[in-house]
Amino acid sequence: MKKMLRVLSLISLAFFPFVALANSALVEGESHLSFPLVFFFLVIMLLFARIGAMVEKIGQPAVLGELLFGVVLGILALFPGLGIIENFKVNEFIRDIAEIGVILLLFRTGLESNIGEMKKVGARALVVALVGVVLPFIGGYFVSKFLLPGYDFNVYLFIGATLTATSVGITARVFKDLGVLKTDEAKIVLGAAVIDDVLGLLILAIVSGIVSSGTVSLATVGMLTLKAFLFLAGAIVIGQLLAPRLSQIFSKVHNGFGMKMAIALLFCGAFAYGAEALAGLAPIVGAFAAGLILDPVHFKPFAMPHISSKIRRWIKESGMNDDSKIVEEMHAVANDEEHGHVENYIDQISSFFVPIFFVYTGMQVNLQVFSDPKIVGIALAISAVAFVGKVLCGYSIGGKLNKKLIGFGMVPRGEVGLIFANVGKQIGVVDDQVFAIVVIVVILTTLLTPPILSEIIKRDKK
Repeated sequence: MKKMLRVLSLISLAFFPFVALANSALVEGESHLSFPLVFFFLVIMLLFARIGAMVEKIGQPAVLGELLFGVVLGILALFPGLGIIENFKVNEFIRDIAEIGVILLLFRTGLESNIGEMKKVGARALVVALVGVVLPFIGGYFVSKFLLPGYDFNVYLFIGATLTATSVGITARVFKDLGVLKTDEAKIVLGAAVIDDVLGLLILAIVSGIVSSGTVSLATVGMLTLKAFLFLAGAIVIGQLLAPRLSQIFSKVHNGFGMKMAIALLFCGAFAYGAEALAGLAPIVGAFAAGLILDPVHFKPFAMPHISSKIRRWIKESGMNDDSKIVEEMHAVANDEEHGHVENYIDQISSFFVPIFFVYTGMQVNLQVFSDPKIVGIALAISAVAFVGKVLCGYSIGGKLNKKLIGFGMVPRGEVGLIFANVGKQIGVVDDQVFAIVVIVVILTTLLTPPILSEIIKRDKK
């Protein structure tokens, strides 16, 4: 922690003169932020995100550190000479970069989970997912309505929708670190979390549609639900038909990695735009659908990844026995590289855009609301609902399973909850108070769950 703060202090001192100089220019009458200055601030945001990611050394997910250091960057705007940071917080270009980050994040999430895997998780994962969506949604709606009187109906809907989220990435990381990733409980949680992603995005699409239309009739909800389902179903069917054919055609033009990446991003961009333009849904819904349909088999016509081809050539030239353990392991490494080739390079692109999104989200937190004990108390109450709603879903299935492990495994909201909050703010439903409440919920569910899971697993092993 001391090292993290020392690095943060050095970077703050390094960029202070530049930002102070830019701030003085604005004071003198220049209201336009130049592109080099905006780019420089994006790099500062990325540096703060990387420093924040050091929380992984104390067993916490990187997203939490990125969010917290975004809050820190927002605090710096309060210091004399750094008021220009407020201009960056509302800059359209930075907001667009953050939007690209969240689209890539959902695309990557879709790539990690394909339709075949979702079919294999079974009825138990589906039950856990449904209960884990219904209970938090109802609880979040009624508790927020009771604790935050006077708000519009749409605000309560949005808070309820935010609580339905589950961060599959955070839970998967904890399970992997603790060596229980292959247990039945872990499989059920990860399967249910993937289904939660789909259901949560559908709920987000429906709630956003209700906000946009301004009406809340049964016919409106039914139409929006039907539209969301039709878009997802149509996107999946059309995508699975088009993906292999487009890959076959474009691989004849060029079968290298660049064309493969272009095809992947083409699907991501087209589906994200289609979701917004054709169905009135959030672009992230389309990005998730694009990732869901792109299986490794669709990229078979393209050249094998360089590392994979070298491994297979070395095995062939070495003349080693194919039945030997080391050859089997080398083939497994080659297969992993081939299957995860697109994901690996999407990760490299995302390593710039996605952290910007989380830091940008942290910067949007209005710290003045934390001076109100009532708001903090409401956030703690809604956090309790967020915990209870997910923990209870672990008890919705029978069998000799560790139901606590399943329930708490569904608790982290992480990046998915932040996406919901960000969408709510963009469409004007969520004000500073509600946004701060949601961020507190995300922080608490993300921060407290890993140690709780660790303790449950340790006790179970004993």
